[in-house]
Amino acid sequence: MVLVDASDTSLLGSEDAPPVVEQNAHGSSPFLLTSDHFGRAIPTRLGDLGLPESELTRHIALDIGIAGVARALAERLDAHLIAQAYSRLVIDCNRPFASPGSIPLISEATTVPGNAGLTREAVEARRREVFDPYHRRIREVIDQRLREGVPTVLLSLHSFTPVYAGIKRPWHVGTLYQRDTRLPPLVLSALRAQGDLVVGDNEPYAVSNETDYTIPVHGEARGLMNTGIEIRQDLISDQAGEVQWAERLAAVFAGIEATLHAQALLPA
Repeated sequence: MVLVDASDTSLLGSEDAPPVVEQNAHGSSPFLLTSDHFGRAIPTRLGDLGLPESELTRHIALDIGIAGVARALAERLDAHLIAQAYSRLVIDCNRPFASPGSIPLISEATTVPGNAGLTREAVEARRREVFDPYHRRIREVIDQRLREGVPTVLLSLHSFTPVYAGIKRPWHVGTLYQRDTRLPPLVLSALRAQGDLVVGDNEPYAVSNETDYTIPVHGEARGLMNTGIEIRQDLISDQAGEVQWAERLAAVFAGIEATLHAQALLPA
């Protein structure tokens, strides 16, 4: 059932969770972790967006497995994690607000009835109450770290489907980037050195201003070293896989941190 917007244009009620999830806010790591598609919550007023539960547990609703990886990685790196609690079907927090994928009418092959025919006020409520608080918090944290001279390296965490449009994706993990020439080569080298991984170089996606928000706005525009990390979902579909990948990435980024210090890209 889809709940119709009432004259009250607010979206989140007292029964709804805050949009921003944080962990380890006082972590000592230079790595700042973000997770745009961490959660699958839907505001009570939107019901189920007209979709069955089977659709709301798919990748169209969230990045499967990434919440567990992000939480475990934040713990192992002693890093601050900022994540979005609400489903990407409500509003995609890694899409420019003007992009067609921001509030999708169709996600992959699935029509989203609850996103059809939205009023301007309803669209603005999703931006104001879900998208803006999340990105405002990332901006506030970066501002504070820069004021205090805390080194900051942005890691945007995602997961991807093993098969898309009938085509199998061979990569186990990929590093995504656009303009940063410092961090992504180190990540690629460290992942490939493990020997048992097929590692994507801007695969299965590449970052661009047209298709992405977090890295262009919070990483590139702020002059921060940055990369996106994409993990194939069948590798992190259970808790054991999530922990295994968190441990793998923690080792990778601990080594990269040491390299960045040695190269004087981070203060000693």
